[in-house]
This record gives sequence, C-alpha cells and structure tokens, in this order.
Amino acid sequence: MENNCNYVCPVWMAYTFDNPLRRLIHNPARMFKDYLKPGMQVLDLGCGMGFFSLAMAKIVGETGKVYAVDLQPGMLKQVRKRAQKRNLQNTIVTQTCQPDKINLTQKVDFALAFWMIHETPDYKAFLRQIYELLNPGGIFFLADPKHHVSKKFFLQAITYAQNAGFRTEASPKVNLSRAMVFLKP
Repeated sequence: MENNCNYVCPVWMAYTFDNPLRRLIHNPARMFKDYLKPGMQVLDLGCGMGFFSLAMAKIVGETGKVYAVDLQPGMLKQVRKRAQKRNLQNTIVTQTCQPDKINLTQKVDFALAFWMIHETPDYKAFLRQIYELLNPGGIFFLADPKHHVSKKFFLQAITYAQNAGFRTEASPKVNLSRAMVFLKP
C-alpha cells in the first residue's frame, strides 16, 4: 500500500506491535542515541500509543518536551495513560492533528515520522510542515516499513524532503524499515 490516507492504523491494531517486545526490534535508546539529548524539544508524528514518545521522554528528561501528535484521539488517550503510569505526564504533550495539518506551532529540535508518512494525503506538504517546525540544525528521522512501502516511494519521499530544504545526513539501519536522517541547515 502506497500513499493512502484513507487507511490509518486503528487503535486495536497498534496493540499488535506497540508492546514491550518491540524493543527487541526497535530500540529507541539505541536508534536515537546520536540525535537526542536532555532538554530537547521533540516531535513524534503519528505517535500511535506512544512507543517512541515514552522512550524519547526518558531521554530528553524533565527539562525537555515530547509533542506526541496523532489523528486519533484513542491513540492519544493511550499515550496519556502510559505517560501517567511512568510519571512522564509533564514531559509528554499530546496533540490531535488533521490528515493535512500537523497543528503544532512549537519549534522542535528533533522530529520523528516512524511508519506513517505513507498514510499522509500530501506528503510533500507534510515534509514542508516538518521543515518549518524544526529549529535550524534540527534533525528529522524518517522511517517507513519495507513490507508496506516500496523503495521507489521511499526514494521519492527523500527527494521531496530535499526539495523542502532538508539535507540528508545518514541512512541508519532500522529493522524492517527504510530509514533516512535529515538535517535542517
């Protein structure tokens, strides 16, 4: 399935992959160790139930913020519940977005779009919005599932990110994914 905003992962499906065993496949501390520091402002786009939001909140600490953004109020409800359980409710801010608008004005140092860009209706506009939200020197980490998104689509997304102003920085190995790290000069 390619760029298909009519399909968004439902809340019930998130339970199948957003669980403690996922750390064996996607370890946020290891994946983001070169990019996240205490005190940073972080954006988790399409955060789902907060797998990455929670891990990033631990890294940025009490002096940082994680803006967990999702289309579905049910996902954000789970993020808030999980954040409360882990005493991270002061670090994680949830925000409902629209299919074509992130709905955030806060500038950030790091943005993550993990396994979700293919669900946006206009990923060129989406990438431009991310670029605008990042501080100069900010990092954008993009990953999409290999089993769901073609190499052609992912390469096209990279080109659109570059056209938005991003500079490619790294192509990290992320299990089951195609990934690219961008810098906002």
